[in-house]
Amino acid sequence: MKSKHLTGDQLLAALSALSNPHRLRVVAALASGGRNYVSQLAREIGISRPLLHLHLQKLEQAGLVTSQMELSADGKALNYFEAADFAIELTPAQIAAAATTLSTNSDN
Repeated sequence: MKSKHLTGDQLLAALSALSNPHRLRVVAALASGGRNYVSQLAREIGISRPLLHLHLQKLEQAGLVTSQMELSADGKALNYFEAADFAIELTPAQIAAAATTLSTNSDN
């Protein structure tokens, strides 16, 4: 995801996803440590797996992380996540351009 091509809705989704400290920690852990599976990532960040799943879902919906299900050597399914390649530039001009493409006029 590159910022020059973000619609208003995509920009809102990305900013909303990044507005939570747990989600910032998730992106930071994946950016610095590379791809990781949910259980290990939950241990590293210090949150429960169910809570991590909720945060990962929000980040994935915003296009900030990607996931891939893989089988381990013992046949266990592991869902690996990694940080997506994204850059978000926030300038008044970028915000003005994105605002023209918003699908909703709500203020929430």
